[in-house]
Amino acid sequence: MQLENFQTLGLPESLHRKTGLFPRLLQAIDPVADIDDGWGSFFDMRFGAHTLDRLATSAAFQVMNKVRVRFAPSPTGFFHIGSARTALFNWLYARARGGVFILRIEDTDRTRNTSEALRVLFDGMRWLGLDWDEGPEAGGGAGPYFQSQRDDFYRDYREKLVAADRAYEKEGALFFRISGEPQVIEDAIRGRVERTEEKDFVIFRSDGSPVFHFVNVVDDIAMGITHVIRGEDHLSNTSKHTELFKAFGVEPPTFAHIPLILKQNGPGKMSKRDEGALIEDYQRRGFLPEAVVNYLCLLGWSPKDDREKMPIEEIIRIFDLPGINRNNARFDERKMRFLNAAYLQEIAPDRYLELARAALDATNEDSAADPRYREEVFLLCREKIRAIDELPGFTGYFFTEDFPIEEKAARKILGKGEPITRLRQFLAAIGDGVDFSDEVALEAIITGLAGTHGVSTGEFIHPIRLAVSGTNVGPGLYGLLRVLGRDRVVARIERFLAAHG
Repeated sequence: MQLENFQTLGLPESLHRKTGLFPRLLQAIDPVADIDDGWGSFFDMRFGAHTLDRLATSAAFQVMNKVRVRFAPSPTGFFHIGSARTALFNWLYARARGGVFILRIEDTDRTRNTSEALRVLFDGMRWLGLDWDEGPEAGGGAGPYFQSQRDDFYRDYREKLVAADRAYEKEGALFFRISGEPQVIEDAIRGRVERTEEKDFVIFRSDGSPVFHFVNVVDDIAMGITHVIRGEDHLSNTSKHTELFKAFGVEPPTFAHIPLILKQNGPGKMSKRDEGALIEDYQRRGFLPEAVVNYLCLLGWSPKDDREKMPIEEIIRIFDLPGINRNNARFDERKMRFLNAAYLQEIAPDRYLELARAALDATNEDSAADPRYREEVFLLCREKIRAIDELPGFTGYFFTEDFPIEEKAARKILGKGEPITRLRQFLAAIGDGVDFSDEVALEAIITGLAGTHGVSTGEFIHPIRLAVSGTNVGPGLYGLLRVLGRDRVVARIERFLAAHG
């Protein structure tokens, strides 16, 4: 079948038999056709109005007409937050449009692309909930999905360019012969961009290996990619890519170049060496994936009503490329922690406790504690933390009697009023009959003491907190006293009075 006939359907040449896509399309039209025995002849015999009508209404053609996007990382052993955001925006667009999200691995650098590096990438994407429809471990009709396994494709497309006199050898390398025409890119985010390539460029190195520009375009053609959503730093490559698409007789996909992520402090793009740059760090530190995803969405995109905290289902519903900003986005971990804290308060107690146990097990600070007591401590501190990695800083004094007294807090609290007297008064008021499981009763005792002695409740609250925890910050005092229990509270106050009274 001739290419011009093939393209009258509005389908890219890429849907040839090697991709597995075009044979599926023909089989949908005529299930008894012998596709393997010259599919071109088969289609030529039926290439009439009737066949075109059947093709346009076939379920397979509707599949071909779907949005098809891809995330094409080069595994390095790190999953950078910028790469994660690129994957997320592609995934969101596919889900919002009922399309297909493809994971394609650019693994030609054998020294860096190890099985462990792949595992970091796969685990990170799955942790974020970015499931792929086609790709490694998922399959699909447009594979293989590893660049290192696609040499036959690259060889065939190389021959096409040579045969069309669009490629020539020079000093052992293969150069692409540019058209010299202005390349107009109607970018879905940047708007109209016009660039002209001024000189021919290498597409195969002297060692026979293809370069990024060539394989990127060939794979996008062969996989039927309809939208290329990638970082703004690739915009300068796009004129080379459109030159190649046109040389192959294929309409370029829609390009959408998303803004860069800038480092928290100082100028420049966020690199893997910058704090907060790696997804696996957030996994290790106990961040919630839904909070990380929500924050990543806000790095360059926002809903029209300026909401920030949104469930992923709502983001999918309203996500679109025009909503992505042109300006670069500055990373702010404090804002991510704020979102994470909001999600942390909403998750089921069982899930929170599982995360908390994992965080404290790593420190071994509470390994001998009663399991029920541990849970009470974790649940009490939940309201104070923005991320699970902060939990150990709030729980240390619950699991030891040898906790330090913060000097700065002690100077501030002991330096005004009569804190020692207030501690003695409180100690006298919590006799054996006081129910420490009742926070309301504990509050009533302190309120009553303050009224009796004509002082504010703070004159009791602050020294009591210092005596039982060694600090002036933490969860609410009445919850703190309830969880510690009467025996611990009495013993700690008596010990404090012996040292400072």
